[in-house]
Amino acid sequence: MQSSNLRDFKRSLLLGLGTGVLLALVFAAGYFAREIIPLPSFAAVQMSDSSGYPLLDEVQGFIDRNFLREQPDYTQRQYAAIRGMLASLNDRFTFFIDPPVAASESDALAGTYGGIGVQLKRNDQGEIELYPYVDSPAEKAGIANGDRLRAVNGALLDSNLGQDQIDQMLRGEVKEGNGVEITIARADNSGELTVFILFEVINVPSVIWRVLAEAPSIGYVQVTSFTGRTPDELKTAMEDLSSQQVQALILDLRNNTGGLLQESIQVANAFVDSGPLVYEINNQGERAFNAEPAKVLTDLPLAVLVNGYTASGAELVAGAIQDDERGVLIGQKTYGKGTVQQIFSLSDQSSLHVTSAEWLTPERHALDSIGLQPDVPMIPDAQGRDVELSEAIRFLEQNATGTEAASIG
Repeated sequence: MQSSNLRDFKRSLLLGLGTGVLLALVFAAGYFAREIIPLPSFAAVQMSDSSGYPLLDEVQGFIDRNFLREQPDYTQRQYAAIRGMLASLNDRFTFFIDPPVAASESDALAGTYGGIGVQLKRNDQGEIELYPYVDSPAEKAGIANGDRLRAVNGALLDSNLGQDQIDQMLRGEVKEGNGVEITIARADNSGELTVFILFEVINVPSVIWRVLAEAPSIGYVQVTSFTGRTPDELKTAMEDLSSQQVQALILDLRNNTGGLLQESIQVANAFVDSGPLVYEINNQGERAFNAEPAKVLTDLPLAVLVNGYTASGAELVAGAIQDDERGVLIGQKTYGKGTVQQIFSLSDQSSLHVTSAEWLTPERHALDSIGLQPDVPMIPDAQGRDVELSEAIRFLEQNATGTEAASIG
């Protein structure tokens, strides 16, 4: 169905599981509502079939004349009919989102929140280490990479809390005087520090990097999502790590649930210098996206971390690296989302997600509902220790000894 009221975002999105968790709930509700067909004619929408939907009008007339109880308002009936129509397509990634949820989705894709701006990592001893974002309130307050969190607002940290729970303790509304007091043990064992940090609006970077303290010859790059900023952020990361003469790289795609298609392809091209990166199939045919040697950023030995929440665009990158034998995948089987969605903003600020293409890896492996199998399977640690990172360090130290740092392209 096409509409003059649709405004194409003009960007194909590889939607991932992160927003998908929220949106799946919306889709499920829409599927349930398809049994109700209380829709008046779509006066504001131009139908692809000039005859429109006369049966819906007929049903609405019978309801108007005979239904015992009060009907939902016009908008809700219209939304229910749209969801019913989309459910008939039998595609879980084609769905309708009403305005409040669409706004929340936009906020999530924008990657902003109120907090102190740190990334958390549980070390092998079960301690929570802090890694502040550049120019974040945490960095400005003197928090350094690897500082260990001891207490929040005067209460000793409960070692049984999950990372997501602890992360929420370090976030909050941005308003005058609002913040959090934390106590940390210095990474260099020079003592403890207690500091109150005001919350600020945090623009979450899509690429986070550092030289690993436990393996100074290895650079660590985490790509959390694929946004318009990601290729430039990755280039900055690689330039910085190259200047520090790292000899190998770990690319962390765990919990990366996707993002923009073109940016995912650019990230794959940063590591793979030739051949197809991905094949895309749509209702017009098939095309290949090929690597461009001039866009490669590094040829350093590479290990890629993946898990069950590595999805969509992250699977595109991991699949290109694996099929090219450019690096080894370590972790768990990936989620398995191999389709491309376009998002259309509707006239009332609701939105429509439409599956418009499917993609295959360079070796023409389909991923939808299948996923990628890692080269080195790992069982997640029950205590939350990062065993995948430890295995990647071990693998690279055994296989990349003496490798010289590559130049940046």
